[in-house]
Amino acid sequence: MDVYGLPPQIVERVVCSISAAVKYQIPANIVLAVAEKEGGKAGQWNSNDNGSYDIGSMQINTNYLKDLASYGITAADVATTGCYPYDLAAWRLRKHIRNDGGDIWTRAANYHSRTPEYNQSYRADLIVKAGKWESWLNERFKTYDVDQRDLVAERAMTGAIATAQYKHNTTNDVEIKRTYARAPTSNYVPRGLIVSSGQ
Repeated sequence: MDVYGLPPQIVERVVCSISAAVKYQIPANIVLAVAEKEGGKAGQWNSNDNGSYDIGSMQINTNYLKDLASYGITAADVATTGCYPYDLAAWRLRKHIRNDGGDIWTRAANYHSRTPEYNQSYRADLIVKAGKWESWLNERFKTYDVDQRDLVAERAMTGAIATAQYKHNTTNDVEIKRTYARAPTSNYVPRGLIVSSGQ
């Protein structure tokens, strides 16, 4: 049986990618796009022309193991099953997105390579895949602009309080409680998960 219209073999990838994106506060569609592009499997080691290896489900390069070792993270951790490799990848993506130069797509593509020709090829495909995942997410999950939601809720509560104060002068406390219960609380504003390629 599939989950959200997904083949069973990629459910873990999608669930772990979304969870990692939330944890590290980066766009879920970008993490999903990188995970799809990398397309690795737990325990997998793929050799590269430069003598390095790409490890595990998120194909983290062995050149990053020295940095990870300072946190006590080993190649076995990178190659493991479950969501941990996705967390590591999202942590690294977050660093690229926050600290690197260029637009968000170039920064995200630095996950693969900073070499311009490899970065640009990866970037172009990443944009397409991220757009596909944005559509998939928007069809299945509601996202909200928290600031806008808070503003709407605040206005609704202000209106409810004003109504309650008026009614208090004209009726009993039971009516005031009913007025609060009827205050609107679900005027949320949807928020997209993708940043335009022009940024």
